Amino acid sequence: MKWIGLMSGTSLDGVDAALLETDGERLIRFGPGLERAYSADERKVLQSAVDAALQWRWQGDVPGVFAEAEAVLTITHAEAVEAVCAKAGIAPSDLDGVGFHGQTVLHQAPKDRVPGRTLQIGDAAALSARLGCRVVHDFRSADVAAGGQGAPLVPVYHRALAEWSGLERPLAVLNIGGVANITLIGSDGTLTAFDTGPGNGLIDAFIAAHTGEAMDKDGAIAARGRIHEAAFAEFLSNPYFTAPGPKSLDRWDFSLDAVRNLSLEDGAATLTALTAKTAALGVAALPEAPERLVLCGGGRRNKTLAELIAAATGLKVYSAEALGWRGDLVEAEAFAFLAARVARGLPYTFPGTTGVSAPMGGGKVVNGK
Repeated sequence: MKWIGLMSGTSLDGVDAALLETDGERLIRFGPGLERAYSADERKVLQSAVDAALQWRWQGDVPGVFAEAEAVLTITHAEAVEAVCAKAGIAPSDLDGVGFHGQTVLHQAPKDRVPGRTLQIGDAAALSARLGCRVVHDFRSADVAAGGQGAPLVPVYHRALAEWSGLERPLAVLNIGGVANITLIGSDGTLTAFDTGPGNGLIDAFIAAHTGEAMDKDGAIAARGRIHEAAFAEFLSNPYFTAPGPKSLDRWDFSLDAVRNLSLEDGAATLTALTAKTAALGVAALPEAPERLVLCGGGRRNKTLAELIAAATGLKVYSAEALGWRGDLVEAEAFAFLAARVARGLPYTFPGTTGVSAPMGGGKVVNGK
C-alpha cells in the first residue's frame, strides 16, 4: 500500500512528508519525501497556538487561535502531500491514505495515578476533503485513555527499519528532536522505549534567545564553551532522569533558568552536555545492552553532540544515513507506517514503549474518497 506520513515537530520549522510502500508490518519501499518549510507568518500563528495552550492547560474555553493554527496546518500539510505526490507521479486520490500527526501543543504525562493528557491540533476532515483520500489521525489519545504515556510512538517503525536493514539486535535508536527518545529493539524483537530528556529544544531556545538563530549549527558554539558544573548538576537533579520507564516529556517541561546568566558558549556547552548525559543515562537504564546506537532527528547533525553521546555511552554511534535510512524523514515515514497499521487493525503501542497493559492500536480515520 502507498501511504504518506506527515510530521510537524515542536521546533515548528516545517512539515516533513514521506511516501512509504508498506503493509504496516514490513517496510517494502521508500518513496519521495521532503520538508515543506513554514513561512515566518505561518510559524508565528503556530507558535501563538503553543503559547496559548501553555497558558490554557485544559482550563476554561479552548483558545481561539487553535482554529487559525488548524487552518495553517491544513494548507501546509496538503501542500506537502501534493508535492510528494507530484514527485511520485501520482495524485493524492491514488494513495491508500495519509498519516496525519497534527501539531502537539500540550503533553502531560500520567503521574501518581493521575491519567495523562495530550493534545495534537489539526483538522483531519478538512485535510481529507482537500486531498480526496483517507486520513488517519489522533494517534495518541487512545493510548493515553488506556493509561499509557501516549509517547513515543515511533519504536514499532524503528523495528521495521532495523529489519529492512538486516541489522543485528540488540540495537538502540536515539531520536533527537525537541525532546530525545530512545528505542531498544531487543534480541527477541521486544521493544523498550522512553523519552530520555531534552533533545534540541533547550539548545535551540537558548541560541535563539542570544543570537536570533534557530540552532547551534554543527555544535560549533558549544564546542567553544565550557560546561557550567553547577547548572549541569541542577538540571540532572530532576527526578525524571532516575525514574523508570516508560516515561514521556513535553518540550516545555524544562526551562532555561539554570543557564540564563551564562555566556553564549558556556550555556550551549552545558545544554549540549545535558542532552548527551541524559541519553547515556537512558542507555544505561535499558534492560539489555545494545550493540550500537543509531542517531535520528535533527540532533544527529550536531557534531559536538554526537561526539559527546559517543563518549558518554561508550557505544559505536551511527548517523541514520550510514545505514541507508533517511534521518530527516524517519518520523514522517513512521506515521505512514502507523497509519497502515491502523487501517489493518494492528497495535502500535506496547507495555514496554508507553506503559499500556497490553499491545494496542488506536487512531481515527476520515475517509475523503
